[in-house]
Amino acid sequence: MIVILITKILTMKLTDSLKQLFIETAAELTGAARRLFMAKVVKQLGSGGQSQAEPELGWNRGTLRKGLHELESGVTCLDNYSARGRKPCETSQPRLLEDLQAVVDGQSQTDPTFKSTRLYVRLRVREIRCQLIKQKGYLGQELPCDETLRQKLNELGYHQRRVKKNQASKKNS
Repeated sequence: MIVILITKILTMKLTDSLKQLFIETAAELTGAARRLFMAKVVKQLGSGGQSQAEPELGWNRGTLRKGLHELESGVTCLDNYSARGRKPCETSQPRLLEDLQAVVDGQSQTDPTFKSTRLYVRLRVREIRCQLIKQKGYLGQELPCDETLRQKLNELGYHQRRVKKNQASKKNS
């Protein structure tokens, strides 16, 4: 039914109201449904429909090609959402966590009251960064920012807090 409506509309010239209708409709749809709608519109535009739809409707040519391929083959392509986003720093620096742990192990201590099993680091993150550069041979631009190093320390079980000295309790007399 939508295809018949599109066919009737597209036999006329693309007016501003039609362009707006197509843009809004495509914006409301997502994924494969959006690509399928865009492909049907482009197919009805005829020869040169892709090159016409790109500047007039603001649609990406790659998306249009993918939609046309899905329309012709009948197979819907899967979207790879898991591959999006920034990769963790361990992918580019596979030994970073081991080196970080090696630097911090000598400078960590447990809670002096032994009320918890947390490990506390006496070094600041900037000092740990300098130690990684000196001891392990990293370059400054290779290492992630200080906040990322702090988060990686927390993931390894180290916490950045000064350890209070164990004070004797006062006796009330």
